[in-house]
Amino acid sequence: MNRRPTPGRGGKPPASRPSAGRHQTRRPAARPVVEPPTTGPVEIVVESVGALGDGVAHWQGHRLFVPQTLVGDRLMVRLTQQRGEGWLVEPVSLLAEGPGRADPACRHFGICGGCTLQHLDADTYGAWKVDQLRHALARAGITDLSFAPLVRTPPHARRRAVLAGARRGRRMWLGFNERASHRLVDIEECTVLAPRLMALVAPLRALLLDLLPDEHTLDVALTLLDDGPDVVLLGLPQPDLDALEKLGAFAEAQDVARLSWAKRTGAPLEPIALRRTGVVRFGPVTVSPAPGAFLQASAEGEAALVAEALAGAQDALSRGGAHGALSHGGGRIADLFAGSGTLTFPLSTLAPVHAVEGDGASIQALEAVARQGAGGHPVTVERRDLFKEPLSPAELAAYQAVVFDPPRAGAPSQAAALAASTVPVVVAISCNPVSFARDAALLLGGGYVLERLVPVDQFLWSPHLEVAARFRRP
Repeated sequence: MNRRPTPGRGGKPPASRPSAGRHQTRRPAARPVVEPPTTGPVEIVVESVGALGDGVAHWQGHRLFVPQTLVGDRLMVRLTQQRGEGWLVEPVSLLAEGPGRADPACRHFGICGGCTLQHLDADTYGAWKVDQLRHALARAGITDLSFAPLVRTPPHARRRAVLAGARRGRRMWLGFNERASHRLVDIEECTVLAPRLMALVAPLRALLLDLLPDEHTLDVALTLLDDGPDVVLLGLPQPDLDALEKLGAFAEAQDVARLSWAKRTGAPLEPIALRRTGVVRFGPVTVSPAPGAFLQASAEGEAALVAEALAGAQDALSRGGAHGALSHGGGRIADLFAGSGTLTFPLSTLAPVHAVEGDGASIQALEAVARQGAGGHPVTVERRDLFKEPLSPAELAAYQAVVFDPPRAGAPSQAAALAASTVPVVVAISCNPVSFARDAALLLGGGYVLERLVPVDQFLWSPHLEVAARFRRP
C-alpha cells in the first residue's frame, strides 16, 4: 500500500481560505466532535471505491471510508472522525492487496487534495469513472444505457487551476489544499498541470514572499491561453509603486501574457501588465476572454465536447433538411450558458447561432467577436440569467438544435422548459454526473430519447467527470 507522504519542504501546513473558482462551495459549519466507537485497530476489507475516490468498507454496521485503497484490499485501520453517515479511517497496515493498483505518478499523492485516484491502474481507473456516471443515472431511474468509450485526457494537460497561497514568517506556501482540509500543500511538482503553468509556481512563490505581509493569504488563478499565461492574484493587498514594478518585472521575466489583481474574490480586476491580448481559439475565430474567465480545463477535453456538440447539431440539421428546407427552427441553433463562445463559434460553422449567457464579462468577450461576423454564419448574443429566466418552450421553437452547458449545479428550470419544447435535438454538456442525471430525467420524461452518451475524463485522477449527451425527440 502507498504510504501517506509527508509535507514537502518541511513545516506545518498553514490554513488557507477556500479556493475561488466557478464551482466554489461554502465552507461548512463546524460539527460537534463525536468519539469513534472504538479506539483500537480493526480489520476490514474494501468492498467498493466511493464517489470521492475512497475505498468503502463496513465494520459492525458502520460505514468506513479508507483513503488510497481499492476493492479487495484487506487492512487494519483506526477510526478517526465522522464523515457524513460513516467514519473516515486511517490505515495501520495492509494485510492483503486487491487487484488494480498502480504506483502514484506524483510525490504529493496522498496528501494533496487535487488527485485522489493515482493509485488505480489505467483499466481500473477508467472503469471506475464510467461507473460513477452509471450509478448517478441509475439513482435518477435511468438504466439500460450504452456508453461511448471514455474520452481520456493525458497528464500535464490542465490549462486552468487556482492555487492557494499563504505567507508564514519567512516562507511562502503555494499550492493546493489537502484533501477535506484548508491546510496547504506547498507543491514542488504537479502531474496534471501544464508544464508552462507549473513553471510559474517557483517564481510566483518568490515574488509573493517579497510582496505579502506575514500571515496573509490569497488565491492565484492561472490560465494558459494560446498566447501565454493569464495570471490573476485574488486577495493581493493594494500594490504601491515598488510592488507594481516588481509585478511588472515578473510578468516580463516569465513571459506572462496578462497579469491582473483584485482585493478579494468577486471584486473588480485591475490590470498590472497587459503584454499581449490574451486569446484562445474557438473553432474558426480567436476570442479574448476576460482575465480569469472560465475556460475548459484542457484543450483535449474541450475538443471532445465541441465534437459532440457539432455532431448533435449536424444530426439535427440533416434530419430537418431531409424533410424539406429545415422545416423546424429555420436551421438555427441555440447555445445556452454559452460562456465566452467555446461552443458558439464552432457551431456557427454549421448554421446561425443564438448565444445566451448571464455573465457580463463572458458575454462581452463573446459579443466582441460576434460583431465582427468572422468565421461562419451569423451569431446573435443575449445576456440573460437562465436560472431565473430560462428560454420558454415557445422561444425554443425557433431552433432546430439546442446545446446547453450549465455550471456544476445543472439547469433544472431550463431542462424542464426543453422537455416541454418541440426542439428536435438537444445536446447536454455537464461537469457533474449527478446534476446531469437529474436534468436528463426531465428530458426523458418529456419524451426525448437519449441517443448518445459520452463520458469525458477532463480532470485526470480526480473524482470529477464530464458528460456529453445527445437527446432526440422522435
